[in-house]
Amino acid sequence: MLNTGKKLEDLLKKLALDMEKMKLAEYIELLNNPKKLLWVNFIAGVARGLGTAIGFTILFAIILYFLQKLVLLKLPLISDFIADIVRMVQNNARVPKY
Repeated sequence: MLNTGKKLEDLLKKLALDMEKMKLAEYIELLNNPKKLLWVNFIAGVARGLGTAIGFTILFAIILYFLQKLVLLKLPLISDFIADIVRMVQNNARVPKY
């Protein structure tokens, strides 16, 4: 019986340590403060949106760069199709949209 009590005590200590590692108290405090929760989620959403926009811009620029290089290879059919796409993108980039 004494051995069982020791095991239970060790398990409770391990559980307490694990809960501290998870920062469960801070999470519950955040859930109980709606203004702080909204602010944290707002900032996270802005950062996620900004990261997505920057990532897609870089990816699109790289794709456009390689498409322009493919046009220079003068491949039949593909070269004309890619040249049209590049021209459309460049024309849309120059025209201001209101």
